[in-house]
Amino acid sequence: MEHPEEFSLHEGDEVRISFPGAPSLDTTQHIRADGKMTLALVGDVQAAGLRPAELEKKVAELCGPQLVSKEVSVTVISSAFPIYVSGAVLHPGKVMADRPITVLQAIMDAGGFNDSANLKAVVVVRQEGGKTRNYTVNVQAVLTGKSNASFYLKSSDSVYVPEHWY
Repeated sequence: MEHPEEFSLHEGDEVRISFPGAPSLDTTQHIRADGKMTLALVGDVQAAGLRPAELEKKVAELCGPQLVSKEVSVTVISSAFPIYVSGAVLHPGKVMADRPITVLQAIMDAGGFNDSANLKAVVVVRQEGGKTRNYTVNVQAVLTGKSNASFYLKSSDSVYVPEHWY
């Protein structure tokens, strides 16, 4: 499980990069579909897949030789990423998440679950390192207070809510 403060940047995010020692270099950038953004001093920089703190360090290293103060700040201005919800939900399809989002919140954004939903075995399908990983999440335990563990989703995760087989 991933905590929201650990979320990585992804395509479509808008970030503000500030250089306290050289405010004329401050810029707001969208991360392009190729995962990169362009900075005046160094050209293209890979941003997607990095956490904001990691991007700060990378930009400081790349731009450092040209800066008096090696300090760099990265702030996420906006972020929206797709989550795909299917199965026993009222409105299956793509949900655009503009915030850290849990499995339960994605299901609610898809209209909630229907009467035949098996909330004890919700499946999250995720691409990680070129491989497909499946996670089974017991949303029923969260709803009944038996668990307070939240499973946070990443960009392009698929959530499948199976039906009960009686």
